[in-house]
Amino acid sequence: MDVGRRAAVMSVPAVLRGLCDDAAVFPPGSLPLRDAVPAHHRHRRAKYAELVGPFVIAAPMLDELDRLPEEAPELIVTAPEGPKQAAEAVASRAVKAVEVAVPAGMSVDDFFAECERLTGTTVFVEVPRDERRPDVIAGLAERGGKAKFRTGGVRAEMYPDEDELAAAVKAVVDAGVPFKATAGLHHAVRNTDPDTGFEQHGFLNLLLAVDDALDGRPADALARTSAERDGAALADRVRKLDEARAADIRGRFVSFGTCSITDPLTDLVALGLLPASVAESEGDTR
Repeated sequence: MDVGRRAAVMSVPAVLRGLCDDAAVFPPGSLPLRDAVPAHHRHRRAKYAELVGPFVIAAPMLDELDRLPEEAPELIVTAPEGPKQAAEAVASRAVKAVEVAVPAGMSVDDFFAECERLTGTTVFVEVPRDERRPDVIAGLAERGGKAKFRTGGVRAEMYPDEDELAAAVKAVVDAGVPFKATAGLHHAVRNTDPDTGFEQHGFLNLLLAVDDALDGRPADALARTSAERDGAALADRVRKLDEARAADIRGRFVSFGTCSITDPLTDLVALGLLPASVAESEGDTR
């Protein structure tokens, strides 16, 4: 690596490293797998490489991945049908992590019993937005597990409001359960999507809500942070985080899945949290 590129890579601050899992094949981006895999490899060679985490793929797409000529990237596999699907997906391959949904109608006890088959990989449990949520979080805390929260989607009702998200974040931070997020975090700052009208959470808002929770602040304070639309103010808070605090935050907020690495990269440069040099001449590799 030449000196200039090394300097650009090192300019990705610790609080942002590995924050963006590459979920390019998921909506609304929905990039074909044959294009998404080589694009991911370009991201991992780019000046901003340290911003980018593993490649996220749904379990049913694994056979198609095996037929591609490119080397398979480091993988996170989603299993929306539950632990059985996850176990089948990882039975013959090494993956960095699996994201497992709790099927509708399945009890929490039965779910965790089935998850015992998932060994040799990190497991993130997608916490349901129903009455099972407290028991799932308690089960994760008891087992040293990790959570996943859905923060948006292709319909408005898939977006939790700031109060719901704040309560969820406070619950896992208080319980000592690390988490990741997925869907809807298209930008750094809370915003209203101009095309859909959806109220979208910002990933910096979420990161700083974790900071609030670590301070023991109440859920309504986290909700106010989640609702903040002043990007300069949020960026200033992030810049003031020291290394120890950044490590504490990222120990709780592991990463989020994004269907476009370009969008968070562009936002972080615009907010002054990454130098413009990291994005120069890279093009849009979505």
